[in-house]
Amino acid sequence: MKKNIFVDLILDLIPGVVEEQDENIDKAALCVKESITKGGLLLAFGSGHSYGNAIEICGRAGGLIPSKLIEEPSRGIYEMVEGVGEQFVKRTDIRENDVVVLISNSGRNPLSIEIAEFAQKQGAKIIVLTALAVSKTLTSRHSNGKLLYEYADVVLDNMGEYGDAAITIEGLETPTGGTSSIIGNILLDEMMIRALQLMIEEGYTPPIFMSANIDGGPEFNQVLLDQYAERLYRF
Repeated sequence: MKKNIFVDLILDLIPGVVEEQDENIDKAALCVKESITKGGLLLAFGSGHSYGNAIEICGRAGGLIPSKLIEEPSRGIYEMVEGVGEQFVKRTDIRENDVVVLISNSGRNPLSIEIAEFAQKQGAKIIVLTALAVSKTLTSRHSNGKLLYEYADVVLDNMGEYGDAAITIEGLETPTGGTSSIIGNILLDEMMIRALQLMIEEGYTPPIFMSANIDGGPEFNQVLLDQYAERLYRF
């Protein structure tokens, strides 16, 4: 049995992806900085396994207080069904100064495409995290023929393989070892760190979560949460 195949693969991928995406990370960080300093929110949506990327930048220690998951109740069961996103997103509070991060490896399913359409109409900035080369080979499942990346102000490319899974094990019919979650989190976390640095450089102190498991953390967080209550507690 070979060990550390996945670890070695990820460690090999990280430097190339970050170098290739450096300019796009900067552009995405600038979008986040401009949104937050203008009083907007960072919103994130990922269906299926992409939910993990979305929650990485919303509501965690060290992350922005003015951040919010776009939570679709079915957890993506109907992501391939056109019209579901259009109805769902009507109840989602997206505004002009917001920045919306949409995560989809394929970028072909109607749910995320319809959220992107709505966010675009609201005037929000859109950051799309996807496997760009793969997405460009696919056919949209939406009748408008568009893929998610086509709505983006900035695309972050996780440079994943077709089908995401990247490791072949003899005896298995299909590959295993999906790379998109780890690479996606690295791109998004780097984006957030750069955005926070830009805010500080501009003289703006970003409101970020202290860990709730540190003494005083819940009290510290609540003071800031109260300032954004009107937005954070709306659907």
